[in-house]
Amino acid sequence: MMKLISPNSEQQFERYYQLRWRVLRQPWQQAKGSEQDELESQSFHRMIVDENDQVIAVGRLHGVDQFTAQVRYMAVAPEYQGQGLGEKILSALEKVAVEVGFREIQLNAREQALAFYQRLNYQNLGQSHLLYGSIQHYQMSKALTPVLTEQALVKELEQTWHRTIPMSTAMNLVVASFSEHGLSCHCDLKFNKNLHNTMFAGSIYTLATLTGWGWLHLMLAKQDLNADIVLGKADIRYHAPLAGVAYAKVDSDTVKLDTEQLSEKGKVRVLITVEVFCGDTLAATFSGNYFALVKNNS
Repeated sequence: MMKLISPNSEQQFERYYQLRWRVLRQPWQQAKGSEQDELESQSFHRMIVDENDQVIAVGRLHGVDQFTAQVRYMAVAPEYQGQGLGEKILSALEKVAVEVGFREIQLNAREQALAFYQRLNYQNLGQSHLLYGSIQHYQMSKALTPVLTEQALVKELEQTWHRTIPMSTAMNLVVASFSEHGLSCHCDLKFNKNLHNTMFAGSIYTLATLTGWGWLHLMLAKQDLNADIVLGKADIRYHAPLAGVAYAKVDSDTVKLDTEQLSEKGKVRVLITVEVFCGDTLAATFSGNYFALVKNNS
């Protein structure tokens, strides 16, 4: 049985890069290592493995800027081509792009792949570059539709952030996606870089704090509960430097919100975990104790 997964071990990545090299570089006598670049740690990696755990298709997505992503290194093993595996990889990359807030995907397609991408609604913008002096590439793009339930509430949340917290405006903090599964938010990395050209720790903390606050705000608003939200004790662990586009997410299944207690006692404590990522890499984990306090409208 074929499975679509994200490589997460040294051995899986070794096989993942091996297929890249075999399909995209070896036929043009390029050395091992030429199938990788400096953006690997900032990227989303997807691959399909067969019943023997052999990698048979791969693809990568990385952020160009806050709202634009690029697909690169799409490859399917020759013996498995024509079975729809490339489409499955691309669909998986598009799904994650929408979830983290990208609004456009760009890519450079080899001439023989033009029909494949056009069939999947990518626009041909014309010739881009000639690889190894012989492989003509074409620039292509596709607009993405955000996943935003309760769009009016999401817009109100963003307006509240930007009206009351100047830092959120400077960071260009926005909701990436919101559904019953959870909330994802992202911001403009260019404003938030430190002297090491990675994201400033204070900006990561702010992104996580406001994402947790935003999730609780939206969940209460969905139930017409009018409450003030304040952050009590909080803790954050930084796991890895964040050099690319960041996004923070709350998984609704990990949060227990007792709205009955809020209605009966006028307050409730909610522990919310927020994870901050750069590509597939977990960069920070934030745990915050938020308090919702019913507003006195008298």
